[in-house]
Amino acid sequence: MVGPQRSSFPSAPSEPSLRRLGVGGSNGGGDRPLRAQLVVALVAVLILLAVPLYLWRRPSAQEDAPAASSSGAALMAASALPVIAATSPPKADERVSLGTPQKVKCSADARLSGQNGALCDSLPYFEEQLQKAVVENVDCAPRTGKPGSVNYVLTIDFTNRKVNVFPGASGTWKGPQARRAAECVERSLAAPEWDKVQHQYRYYNIAIMANYHAPEKAAGQMFE
Repeated sequence: MVGPQRSSFPSAPSEPSLRRLGVGGSNGGGDRPLRAQLVVALVAVLILLAVPLYLWRRPSAQEDAPAASSSGAALMAASALPVIAATSPPKADERVSLGTPQKVKCSADARLSGQNGALCDSLPYFEEQLQKAVVENVDCAPRTGKPGSVNYVLTIDFTNRKVNVFPGASGTWKGPQARRAAECVERSLAAPEWDKVQHQYRYYNIAIMANYHAPEKAAGQMFE
């Protein structure tokens, strides 16, 4: 009889044996503890560098004190300044209503015809002064007991530096009464600073229509 034959190939080592010999495990298992130690060491180094930098760059209380005191002093100085109230325009009087300023004439000389309307540049300073003078002198209007109007014409002569106010032909009130009203308005005009007023021409005529409402007649009051 022929006995059992043995295999010519060596038998494979069992899995436990391989583990004991360190053959079957992964190669990265031994590197993990080393990497963790490197990370911890790097974090520690960063902390050691950050703390001295923070202490070095942090502003001290003595440096903050002058800034706080200077800002407080500035606030106190600002609160101590006097408050200047803005000047408000004259309140409109219910007894008179004003039309839009009209550019009647602009030329190089009073004797020349020149231009008018949109061809003339605006003179806001003189327009505002004329409006203010009419409103503040509403009592200078003719006392007829009836409504009426005066077309106030303001002439502006930059060459001779003169202004004049006279009643135009468009108003319902004319004659001595209208002329007295115009003279009253002219007297209340503020003296202009000629060098500061911008203008293109040397002579201007601007007009404003003032419509006066009928006054309420008081007891015993007489109208002219």
